Amino acid sequence: MSKINAVCVYCGSSAGNDPAFLRAAETLGKALAQGGVRLVYGGGSVGMMGAVARAVLKHGGKATGIIPEFLFRREQPDAQNEELIVTRDMHERKQKMFEQADAFVALPGGIGTLEELVEQLTWVQIGQHRKPLLLVNINGFWEPLRDLLEHMEKLGFIYGDVQSSLLIADRPEDVLPKLREAAHAVSEAETRMAVPAEKL
Repeated sequence: MSKINAVCVYCGSSAGNDPAFLRAAETLGKALAQGGVRLVYGGGSVGMMGAVARAVLKHGGKATGIIPEFLFRREQPDAQNEELIVTRDMHERKQKMFEQADAFVALPGGIGTLEELVEQLTWVQIGQHRKPLLLVNINGFWEPLRDLLEHMEKLGFIYGDVQSSLLIADRPEDVLPKLREAAHAVSEAETRMAVPAEKL
C-alpha cells in the first residue's frame, strides 16, 4: 500500500480545556481535505470530533461518519457528511472504521479515544494488520501513555518494541507526510485483517 486515501481519526467528543486541541483538530481536518484524503470518524458534530469534520468539509474534503444507533442523540451526527453509516453497536462501528481507513490517527480525547487506539495497537502487535497508526502529541498529551507502554515493556508484559509501531507527530501538519512515508512499507495483504488458518 503506497497511497493513503482515507484516514480514521479518533478523538474526543468534548473539546478538552486546552484551546490547542481544537486548533489541532481544525488544522488536521484542513490538511486532510487539501491532501485529498477522506476523513473516517465517529460521526458526531460535537467536541474534537465535530471540529475535525467541519474543517474537512469547509475546505472541500470528504467525510464518512460512523455512529452506533444509541449515540445518535448524544453525539448529534453532522448532516453535512457525504456519508453517514449507522451501526448496531460499538463493535460494528469499530470494524467499519477499520474497513474504511488506510491509517489511524489519535488526537487528544478521553476513554473512548484511548480504547479505540489501544485496540488498533493490539491488532498491530498480534499481527492482524500493519496499517499505520499515529499519535498527534499536542502539548505532550500522549506522553503518559508512552511512559506506561515503556513501563509495561520493562516489566515483561509487552513483547517486542510496541512503541516502534506508533508514529508520533507533534504538529498536525506533519501527520500526512508521516503516514504516507509509513504506507510505503506496508503491502496490500497487510492492510487486511488476518484470518486464522483454520477459517481459510
